[in-house]
Amino acid sequence: MEASRQIARMAAAAQPNQRRVRLGRDRRGGGVHLVRVVGVVVRVLIGCEFSGIVRDAFIAQGHDAMSCDLLPTDAPGPHYQGDVRDVLDYPWDIAVFHPPCTNLSVSGARHFEVKRMDGRQQASASFFLGLTKTGIPRVAIENPVCIMSSLYRKPDQIVQPWQHGHGETKATCFWLTGLPVLRPTNIVEGRSDRIHKMPPGPDRWKLRSATYLGIAKAMAEQWGGASMQLAAG
Repeated sequence: MEASRQIARMAAAAQPNQRRVRLGRDRRGGGVHLVRVVGVVVRVLIGCEFSGIVRDAFIAQGHDAMSCDLLPTDAPGPHYQGDVRDVLDYPWDIAVFHPPCTNLSVSGARHFEVKRMDGRQQASASFFLGLTKTGIPRVAIENPVCIMSSLYRKPDQIVQPWQHGHGETKATCFWLTGLPVLRPTNIVEGRSDRIHKMPPGPDRWKLRSATYLGIAKAMAEQWGGASMQLAAG
């Protein structure tokens, strides 16, 4: 019932692919002038995200984005707290999914035998594979280097934070449907292994799972922009 109410609120707020006018800056001719920019509103689902980082990056680009997770959102904004499968039948234009990687990532390979015996790995793989069959036209599924490269297929690309303004390493795989690979936006020096060297703590898992802001912005600018062109065309 809550899922239905959340979707109804989004539907009331934005009609499918409506045009939105915003102010932009034109720096041509030696000056800065405010201009009207007309774009198409894209409906975006960010599945398995509680941080709000990717959701808010799409919202900043003028799109109607909602995050979804079993946990409440860390940042105020459109968020459905519940199973992402509850909201998959809404007519989304894009979905970016971050399925749990604990039982899939090769960094935890020493625990695989136990996780296969009790079914946790099979359940996680099944959940991942279910997200490949949603019918949403443009989909990105994010995970670290994991067993889905053999159970499903190899990722379309592997992105590093240092390609998007963060001088760190953390291999992030993307399996893409209907979306282009992300172009590097800001290659910087530094290859710190900060994420993997985090000390133990109650929020360590949250900090390790959060999307880098530079990567989130690249998703919103490049994937949101590509989808706007398709919707408008």
